[in-house]
Amino acid sequence: MPHKIENLYTVFKNYPRISTDSRHIEKDSIFFALKGANFDGNVFAEKALENGAAYVVIDNPKYKINEKYLLVNDTLEALQKLAIQHRKNLDIPVIGITGSNGKTTTKELIAAVLETQYNCLATKGNLNNHIGVPLTILSITGDKQIAVVEMGANHIGEIEELCRIALPCYGLITNIGKAHLEGFLSLENIIQTKAALYRSVEKNGKGLFVNADDALLLKLSVNLKRMTYSLTGKGETKAQIVDTDPYLTLVWNDFQIKTNLFGAYNIYNVLAAITVGKYFNISDSNIVNAISSYVPVNNRSQLIKTKFNTIIMDAYNANPTSMEAAINSFLSMKVGEKMLILGDMLELGNEGEQEHKKIIDLLINKGIKEVLLVGNVFSNVGKGIYKTFCDNEALRIYLESFNAQGKTILVKGSRGIKLENVIPAL
Repeated sequence: MPHKIENLYTVFKNYPRISTDSRHIEKDSIFFALKGANFDGNVFAEKALENGAAYVVIDNPKYKINEKYLLVNDTLEALQKLAIQHRKNLDIPVIGITGSNGKTTTKELIAAVLETQYNCLATKGNLNNHIGVPLTILSITGDKQIAVVEMGANHIGEIEELCRIALPCYGLITNIGKAHLEGFLSLENIIQTKAALYRSVEKNGKGLFVNADDALLLKLSVNLKRMTYSLTGKGETKAQIVDTDPYLTLVWNDFQIKTNLFGAYNIYNVLAAITVGKYFNISDSNIVNAISSYVPVNNRSQLIKTKFNTIIMDAYNANPTSMEAAINSFLSMKVGEKMLILGDMLELGNEGEQEHKKIIDLLINKGIKEVLLVGNVFSNVGKGIYKTFCDNEALRIYLESFNAQGKTILVKGSRGIKLENVIPAL
């Protein structure tokens, strides 16, 4: 007979660690035999026990050997229900973050600020989906004082589903733009899906952190309790940009904050972190030090100096909004020879070619000459205008013979294009 969630939670309280990869088992954890497109975790349950798991959760009775195998109807559903049960037993603030751009950087900045005075847990990397969110909730131990949970979405209704698991007390939407149109089908569907975070906090929580310069976010949060931030003076938290060459520098409350972030568009990520910090009574000096010390990783707004060139590496992800913002920030830099390497923006569905054409038009209007385009869509719309390459390997081979030197290069594209593979050639 399948185990009830209450019984599974009793086991979890004794072994409060979760594993989902049988090759990397944390000792005395509970292994959940999840399924993927090309694998069935049930097959690896025995191996997980051999590698140190205390129990394994399976949903195929033929793999049950003894009492260490906990049978459920569906392992993913059981993982999510277990997370819901654990969340209901937590009495700490949980901040939910979503948005089309900047949510991971914003999450990292907020966590850096909060960690100066709290024992804070934040989503690892970008584990922000239907598996990542429950894993994040289940990793919140009794000594944690606050949690920051990132929530991503690529289809209609997904944020609502994740909010049912995370039950955020506070919510922050970085922005709403044309991302994952292939799954959402329309911008309106994206808006309604992201706005589910606001609705969840309105029902269950304590307040929102809102960019007062964003008319859409102001409209969606009207009449709700909110703490606002802005560059224009509309918000309760205000700042001014001092410099963006090469890093973003700003002034806030008479403090000058020099960040390690490329691009003026990161100002709102920083302002969000300041606003959250002030709400939770983080001292001004701790806020400034945390933001100044934060260094981005994983190809997000990174500045990389090689032996021959300076690279602005922003190729973790891309959509029309983030692509345009990155290009405009790059072009504002006061440096010598500039070159752009742009990869396809994926998951845009029927609007893909049109959105890529808009980027080409932007480059032409700005008079940009040295551009290398990678991917099928950019190759189609940019052919005859700029140099185009079918994939990153073709570009890498070209760059090795091109021998670029003394250039500042923006590298921007969707993660699936894997533009990081061309960095050694620069």
